Amino acid sequence: MRKGIENKVVVVTGASAGIGKATAEFFAARGAKVVCLARRKVDGMESISTDVTDREAVKTAIDAIVAEHGRIDVLVNNAGMGISGTVEDTDPTAVRKIFELNFFGLLNVIQTVLPVMRAQGGGTIVNVSSVAGKLAIPFQSFYSATKAAVSSLTAALRAEVAPFGIKVTSVLPGDVKTDFTAAREKNSYDNPAYGERVRHAVEAMERDEQNGMSPSVIARDIYRLAVSKNPPVGKVGGTKYAFLTGLAKCLPERTVCYLLGKLYG
Repeated sequence: MRKGIENKVVVVTGASAGIGKATAEFFAARGAKVVCLARRKVDGMESISTDVTDREAVKTAIDAIVAEHGRIDVLVNNAGMGISGTVEDTDPTAVRKIFELNFFGLLNVIQTVLPVMRAQGGGTIVNVSSVAGKLAIPFQSFYSATKAAVSSLTAALRAEVAPFGIKVTSVLPGDVKTDFTAAREKNSYDNPAYGERVRHAVEAMERDEQNGMSPSVIARDIYRLAVSKNPPVGKVGGTKYAFLTGLAKCLPERTVCYLLGKLYG
């Protein structure tokens, strides 16, 4: 496996913690030249302080990477955030904020890197989506929506850039134990029409996440996608979640929505 990535230039966004940090370390341990893009400096690794929602900052960072290393072989789009709350009560400003980071931030990086990969004759883009993009979770509706958008973009982009030798794929993690849980922005629980349902749902999500898999599991999945000659359009991260999403494909959609509603709604 080492030969597939040794001396390749790998850019990882959101690399200061969680899945991003685990991924950067996983690639570096296998001989890749890793550059981390994050708002905070990543100790012990080459990093550029970058807010991916700032298009000019992204361009400056990518230009610096190409000037230093000459190419970008792998891009891992991991930067993201979560919010919780009801659709009815979530402020539109909060909705725009999560789309700006989870979708438009990812788009900023992709659009900046694609000309580099076309000019060099190829490359691989791995987008971090989520199981929530396939199984929309009540009271995490906007997070689910951003990740569904990422998965759709991945599938469409894959076909667009295949003639240029650029491979595009995604990983869809389930519950992972990271700082993402504590960083989630929680919207109001005060609407009496929903009672305690929102609070109970969020507590259940957070409990599942803190009992979830290690980010190193997803880092390994991302690595395997990056070195694959023909990666799938998307790979569910973790055996448990691959089973659940597979099961969901076999059930009527209304049944899946009902079960998710009973579990979280």
